[in-house]
Amino acid sequence: MSGHSKWHNIQAKKGKADAARGKIFTKIGREIAVAAKQGADPSVNSKLADVIAKAKAANMPNDNIKRSIAKATGELGSVNYETLVYEGYGVGGSAVMVKTLTDNKNRTVGDVRHIFDKFGGSMGTTGSVTFMFENKGVIVVDRTPDLDEDKMMEYALEAGADDVIVSDDVYEVRTDPTAFTQVRKYLEDHGVTFEEADIMMIPNDRITLSDEQLVTFGKMLDAFEDNDDVQDVYHNVLLPEVEEEE
Repeated sequence: MSGHSKWHNIQAKKGKADAARGKIFTKIGREIAVAAKQGADPSVNSKLADVIAKAKAANMPNDNIKRSIAKATGELGSVNYETLVYEGYGVGGSAVMVKTLTDNKNRTVGDVRHIFDKFGGSMGTTGSVTFMFENKGVIVVDRTPDLDEDKMMEYALEAGADDVIVSDDVYEVRTDPTAFTQVRKYLEDHGVTFEEADIMMIPNDRITLSDEQLVTFGKMLDAFEDNDDVQDVYHNVLLPEVEEEE
């Protein structure tokens, strides 16, 4: 259980401080409301518990979480959302998977196709890029003096995780999707807090784009992020490190 990872490159949610945070809360709030339609008690609804953990990792306020759960029997009670994943290609032959949560399939597929086309990409067919990714549970934890590498490895092994990838500032715990809830709960029960907690598509390999292609690719990611129906975007592009603002 070792390795090195720049976990910021895992997915396309490029954490852009305050402006993006509201958008992220809205997207996660919809996920919470949909999950809560299967039961509003996270102690018996593991899907809801997983999404709440994702929300807390994103620093979503508890009041927002409670309001989102309430929406399951309120304004969203009669709205049927479905999860749809679209596959396609960005510039430079990059592989892209777009996970959506929508109440209007025709609107969403049109929007996704338009974004691909606008930024030099194209919509693919089902299965066209899936084989380039692996579905994994990912839990990102800050490295702290109280949680050294040996302790993190011990927790991960006991929890049933597949791997722990160690970088300078975080641990990236990877699990089989079926074990994600179990591992998440074990770590929470042992006082571990998360920077990220979700099931996502991890690329088997990454490709490098030119500077010009990276600009175009970044604009495409921004367009997907700005679309209300898009929940997550996964890709196989090696993004440059972004310096965090103080």
